[in-house]
Amino acid sequence: MDQELSLALAAVPMTPNGAFDLTDLATTRAAFRAQAESAAESSPANPSVAVEEHLATRAGRAGRPDGGDGGDGGDGPDDLDVPVPVRLLRPTTASGPLPVLLWFHGGGQVLGFAAQDEPWLGELAASLGCAVASVDYRLAPETPAPGAAEDGFTAYQWLCREAEALGLDATRIGIAGQSGGGGIAAATTLLVRDRGAAAPLFQSLTYPMLDDRNRTASSHEITDIGIWDRSTNLLAWQAILGDRAGTEDVCPYAAPARAADLAELPPTFITVGDLDCFRDEDLDYAARLRAQGVPVELHLYPGAYHAFDLIAPGSRLATAFHRTWFDYLARQFDAVPVAA
Repeated sequence: MDQELSLALAAVPMTPNGAFDLTDLATTRAAFRAQAESAAESSPANPSVAVEEHLATRAGRAGRPDGGDGGDGGDGPDDLDVPVPVRLLRPTTASGPLPVLLWFHGGGQVLGFAAQDEPWLGELAASLGCAVASVDYRLAPETPAPGAAEDGFTAYQWLCREAEALGLDATRIGIAGQSGGGGIAAATTLLVRDRGAAAPLFQSLTYPMLDDRNRTASSHEITDIGIWDRSTNLLAWQAILGDRAGTEDVCPYAAPARAADLAELPPTFITVGDLDCFRDEDLDYAARLRAQGVPVELHLYPGAYHAFDLIAPGSRLATAFHRTWFDYLARQFDAVPVAA
């Protein structure tokens, strides 16, 4: 483990079940929200970024691949008329139409909320001169998969449809997410392709949660770090999929690694740490994308555990990652990043 990351990890409060105790989801959710809100309150407000609240709605049901329950062959959610809250961050001094990042927060698809990342997403928006649309997708187990991906598709459709009115550029929309949100970003991108919607400019997946089967070497190796180890991941997938987890009754919109066809997806950025239980499923996804003709930029960080950039944001590895990621986004948006 990287020394700086090790020191940061030692300061993280741990339960007997790791940093995120999914055996007591209600308590863990409350603690997660309180911590995120406390961090946001301690950060000075960024006057160069405005925040707007919107409700994204589905234009219609045309294009559903099965015309039924969400394409999962099981008991997927069918409440697609429910509006999806979206928090839109925009730099106040940038002139439009702005490129926009459709963002899905982390939390294993069972924790978290759209506003949790605003302190650093605001910095990203200001630095790159882009807007960020953070999706408050529904969480499991209350909404089983592929409900979150359906929310993502609703938000993407809405963003494309309302871009001009919002001062955004519908031709420069990127889909991105982190951890569980990275899995939802990947699933949303698959839905966009399969339903024939306008293709996003790229997808950016930060240590994404892609495979419910937990069969890879890294999913067995990472058991005692305390940050989203194997046991936590198994509990999360059980909440997301119920009895379907690990069976053949799982569609790619619930677990993107299940997708056999990855062709004609947009250029993809993937990053993951070497000490992350998602390491091998992410590396495999990147390799399969590239084998099917998708341009891929892949970064593997040695000595880095899951969410290393959030736990040790000032570390050299996190700084290197953020610089690399911001540069990728800037190149995709054809913007000029602000020097660090």
